[in-house]
Formats: sequence, structure tokens, C-alpha cells
Amino acid sequence: MRRASRNLVIATAVAIALALPGCRDAGDAETSTDKAAAASDETGGSAKGDFGPPQGQPVDAVLTQPPQVPPATGRKAPAKVIVKLDVIEKEMPISEGVTYTFWTFGGTVPGSFIRVRQGDTVEFHLRNMPESKMPHNIDLHGVTGPGGGAASSFTAPGHSSRFTFKALNAGLYVYHCATAPVGMHVANGMYGLILVEPPEGLPPVDREYYVMQGDFYTTGKYREKGLQPFDMEKAIEEHPTYVLFNGSEGALTGDKALTAKTGETVRLFVGNGGPNLVSSFHVIGEIFDKVWFEGGTRFQENVQTTLIPSGGAAMMDFRLEVPGSYVLVDHSIFRAFNKGALAILKADGADNKAIYSGKEVDYVYLGDRAQPNMKAVATAAASAKVGELTVEEQIKAGQALFAGTCSTCHQPNGEGLEGVFPPLAGSSYIKADPKAVPRVMLHGLQGPVNVNGKDYNSVMPPMTQLTDDEVANIATYVLNSWGNPGGKVTNAEAAQIRQAKPANASEGH
Repeated sequence: MRRASRNLVIATAVAIALALPGCRDAGDAETSTDKAAAASDETGGSAKGDFGPPQGQPVDAVLTQPPQVPPATGRKAPAKVIVKLDVIEKEMPISEGVTYTFWTFGGTVPGSFIRVRQGDTVEFHLRNMPESKMPHNIDLHGVTGPGGGAASSFTAPGHSSRFTFKALNAGLYVYHCATAPVGMHVANGMYGLILVEPPEGLPPVDREYYVMQGDFYTTGKYREKGLQPFDMEKAIEEHPTYVLFNGSEGALTGDKALTAKTGETVRLFVGNGGPNLVSSFHVIGEIFDKVWFEGGTRFQENVQTTLIPSGGAAMMDFRLEVPGSYVLVDHSIFRAFNKGALAILKADGADNKAIYSGKEVDYVYLGDRAQPNMKAVATAAASAKVGELTVEEQIKAGQALFAGTCSTCHQPNGEGLEGVFPPLAGSSYIKADPKAVPRVMLHGLQGPVNVNGKDYNSVMPPMTQLTDDEVANIATYVLNSWGNPGGKVTNAEAAQIRQAKPANASEGH
């Protein structure tokens, strides 16, 4: 019996052993099939493409300033493409009444959009203007070669450099300056996008736009007026003063908003220059039909928010079904409403009640950047700078700022919300103590209060993100509106009030 059992075990083991090769073959066959299927879906990267010699006469690249995009190359064969890009250091607005010395490719932030075809031979010319104070170079993430071209393009002021590269990989790529200290050059606005089209081109759309996010570090606070220098410590600690689309607050709002019509398909080429932050890019009220994530050749469908790393990019397509103002944001949401990462896409056309029955997005929700402009704020800032600020200028500036900061809770007419937010209009609380307006703005308010004979017990968060000028202008507007007692608040008074925290100050929650 023992011998029979042993023979049975041996026989079973032999049978299993004989069966195993068959199982391995089946598995191998399946794996081979999977690999073959996967291989047929690959683009081949830099090892496969139309890499023959350039055909025809050399082509001068069409470079466009943001938010515009050059037309598709439309070529069936690779060409020699000549790109000429200038480095320009210049002072430009970063917010209303605030300027910054940007270092730029082509005079804009982001730099000029470059569009070529896979297989093109690109002859790149980088010229550094004689007025520049710094040497610069360029690192194109679409380049295969040491430093992405940086090692070959170091250019002193008043000089020009040239190098040539073959565009081996299709995709959307960031370029930036890589001169030491690299972070400082990027933080000053030295970045842009280069699109390397696949040989067959991209699917056609009705409109294409170029948007690029960047984080900026100034010595002054958010919206503090005047020329603001770069702050290296803030940059190292990754605490930006501004997070912006296309280099300035309001660059894509008001009369500079992106435009389209209902029924059209829009493609956004979105980059993130950094130098530090990852973007959570989102369009409020739209869903991306396709997102070519990380700027590559694969797309995801039906995406709400897409991550774009610092030094990365993405392409996204969506069709506009109903009219309205669509808000582009970094959905790390304080960056949008408190650091400037906000843009508008305005879609015109007939309503489609079957898709959306509501009204157009309310301007209060969008904040002051949804207004056509902030000229009143800029005018007040200019007058204050020379000591000629009038009460009338303060009131106009304060009205514009109130719309974006205060009117959601207190309402555009100052009537507040019954039982929740006390009225500012004809307020007994303000009449008894006019300086309560800037004090509550700066320190908030919690605990019970009685206004116009009614009790309220909500929380007013402190608006410490406002500058002294902004506090003074909003307070002056409130004091001179809706039957309130009148008067004015100066920025010096606002600064003094900021330093004196009252006992009933709010912690913001």
C-alpha cells in the first residue's frame, strides 16, 4: 500500500510537470499577443517617425504672443525651420498699480509660442538684447541634447547664439531659461511652450489658445503698489505672492478675456512654468472632452481637473454648448481668488435650455477680475503716489474693489442678507463708529451685534489680504454710500488700525 501510494504521488507529479510547459506556452502566447497589441498602439517615440532630410526651402517659424497660437504647419514632410527669439528684460504690470521687472522670451510672459512638426530640423537663434543686465540661455524640453540647448545657447547681453536640433518627439513641451540661478530666471518669467506636431497633425478645432501658469515672488504683499523686486527667500520657501496666468493679474479677463462661440470646439495649450507649484487646472462650468496629459500623445476623456507639473504641459479640447463666462482657475482655489490665478473664456451664442437652464455666471462670484477693467483702482493708486488722491477717486476705486471682495455677502446695494449678514446701507453700527468699517475689514468680527434694531451673530473673517490702500478705498466707498454718514479713511489710518487688534476680532471661522 505504501509503495502504491508512492507510485501514485510520482505519477501525479509527472503529470503536473508534463502539463506545465503547456501552461507556460499558453501564457507566453497570451503575453506575446498583448505585447503585439501594445506595440501596434505605440508611436515609437524618438525611434520612429518621418526623420528624413529637410525638404523644400527653409521655413521661418511663425511665433505668436500669448494667448494666440500659430497656425498648424500643414506640411507633409520635414523642413528646416528657423526660429528667432529675443531675450528682453522689461518692466511690466503684474497687477493693477504694481510693476515688476520681468525677464522674457520675446517680450511677453509666457514667451512666444513655437510650433514645428516632428522630424523638422530646427535652427534656433537666441539674441540677448544689449539693454539686458544678465546673460541668458534656453532649455527646450522638446530638444534631445545636453541641457535641451542650454549648453549651446548661453548668450551675453548684446550677443546672439545659434544651435540646431532635430525634433524627434511629438508633444507639447516647456522651454525656459537655465542660466544660474535657474530658479530666479524662471521666476522672473523666462518660460514658454513649443509644440511639436505629430506628422499627421492634431485633430482640427475651431479655436486654439495659449495659457501658461507661473508663480511670482515679490518683496511686497499681494497687490502692494509700485515697482516690486524679486524676493529670493520667498521663492526658496515656495511662498508666492502671485500665482498668475500669462504673467499678470487680469491678463485674460475683462476686455482681454478669451472668446469663442457656442457650438465651437476650443483647444487650450496650457503650460506650467513654475518655478515651484503644481497646477490643478480647471475650467469652471466645462468638462474637458479630451486631455493630452503631460503634453504627450495619449489622451484621457471626460476630465474635470488635470494636474500640470512645474515644467510640464497639457492639451485639452472641449465643446462649448451654452453661452456664458467660463472661469479658468488653478483649483488650489486660494491661488485663484487671492493670488490671481484666474482667467475668463467668454462664449457668445443662443441659450440651450435643454442643457443648462440657469443664468450666466454672476460677476460677484468671479470677483473684481470679471469687471471690464480696474482703471479706477489704477487711477487712485497713481494719485496716491503723488499725494493728490481725492475722495471721489477713493470712492470709485472702492466701488470696484467692493464688487470683488465684499458684495457676495453684503450684496451690491449694501443690504446684506436677512438674519445672516448685517446691512451696510444706512447702518446704525457704522453711524455710531465710522472707523468700525476699516477695523472690521482688517480684524473681522465675531459675537452678537445689533444693527438697525436687529440682532446678528455671524462671523466676519478678516480681510488681511487687502493692502492699506485697498482698505482705505473700500471703507471710504462704504462711508459715502447708501445713506451712511460720509467721511474718508486714509491708508495711514488703515495701517494704524491694522496694528491694533480688538478684543472681538475674528479668527476667520
